[in-house]
Amino acid sequence: MPHSRSTVLAVRVRTLAGRVALPGAIAFGMLSAKPAQAASLSGPITGWTSGGVPTYISMYIYVPDAVAKDPPILVVSHYCGGTASGVFGEASGGGIVAASDKYGFIMIYPQTTGNGVCWDVSSTATETRNGGGDSQAIAEMVQYTITKYTANASRVYATGTSSGAMMTELLLAVYPDVFKAGAEFSGVPAGCQSIFNQFCGNGSEMTGQWWGDKVRAMDPGYTGYRPRVQLWHGTADATINYQNQIAAVDEWTNVLGLGATPDSTSAVTLNAHPWTRNEWQDSCGYTVLDEWSETNGPHGTDANLNAQYVIPFLGLDSAGAVDPEVGKCADAGAPDAGASDAGASDAGRGRDGSAGIDASGDGSSGGKSTDSGDSASDGATSADSGPEGEDSGNASRDGSSSGVGSSGGSAMEAADGGSESGSPSAGCGCSVLGGDGQARTIGLGAVGLLGLVLRRRRRQR
Repeated sequence: MPHSRSTVLAVRVRTLAGRVALPGAIAFGMLSAKPAQAASLSGPITGWTSGGVPTYISMYIYVPDAVAKDPPILVVSHYCGGTASGVFGEASGGGIVAASDKYGFIMIYPQTTGNGVCWDVSSTATETRNGGGDSQAIAEMVQYTITKYTANASRVYATGTSSGAMMTELLLAVYPDVFKAGAEFSGVPAGCQSIFNQFCGNGSEMTGQWWGDKVRAMDPGYTGYRPRVQLWHGTADATINYQNQIAAVDEWTNVLGLGATPDSTSAVTLNAHPWTRNEWQDSCGYTVLDEWSETNGPHGTDANLNAQYVIPFLGLDSAGAVDPEVGKCADAGAPDAGASDAGASDAGRGRDGSAGIDASGDGSSGGKSTDSGDSASDGATSADSGPEGEDSGNASRDGSSSGVGSSGGSAMEAADGGSESGSPSAGCGCSVLGGDGQARTIGLGAVGLLGLVLRRRRRQR
């Protein structure tokens, strides 16, 4: 049946109206819609300390768009000569930042410009709880974050590479009630006084008991939960000798009351490189010491800050108000069997402790109240992160070596290598060139960009 002239006219009018209305609606939507604000690294933050800690330390923070309820906290410490933005780029490459976006935990990125741009891990101040050193500065950042973001004081963790790895182990030793676990890459045992490419424990007296006593002396009288530890190291590391990994195992098996023999040993291939993984469980069957050694691996392995194994070990892929190990092992009460006669034993691994940090530097403990003066510097770059050309060698735990070496890690790890004429940095087990010769003074952005390209090419092998 043919349409009347009036019907056809009405259809044409409606069609024309639709053609006009649709672009108008799009234009209106474009004008009225707010641009998405993606999370980024922010800092330097102000108001996180009331004083009494080194002024060369600053705080940066990453708060994901979708923050979890009572979010956990992860402290990520940079390598020697590095920056907060540099290690943020490294964490991005390893998947740690994506994990923060997925699971909603907050990340703190401390930054130092002192001690040759290395963390002080060997002075009396930093090895003493609330002693006014670098470790206290980071502990105060944790308390600030707990207060400002209503973060979970019972779920605080740490990780880092090279000098940041050394700080990670130190934080677990000095503030065992603050940190539930840590994962470190190419560091040294807490209490190490090493110099460039030297093993901390050359003396026969440096047994597991000796190392364990050093940890217990950092917070004397503490008898509570001890954090679990994940250790990563390349057996051919020419910057931080692999023997430091063995010493760290001796230290933490003693502190955690574990036997010398792991409960399980497995061979794992990561990025086509061979690793040996040794795991120790506590009395309730939870892995509390997780040791990884890359056969012929260099200082900056391409497993650095990998989310695949770090996030599950720390428990950051699990929701809840209680740390996963604490939740499972609350009634286990495994003692710190390695405690010396002079020191108190750790009553159990199951205590759900919360942060008690002295913000005033007067020796008293407890939370602190701060203002929320965040800096407007939003969106720090990661241009100075990327892989480094690495060294080779033949050291291994059992004296044998096999498989292929690897290269990777952070661009600024080059500062860790230094030179034979370089001066050793404060307790960081590395050497830093003096004056204008410091590796960090060259074009960091160009080095980072080149490193990123090299890392991608290596991972395509």
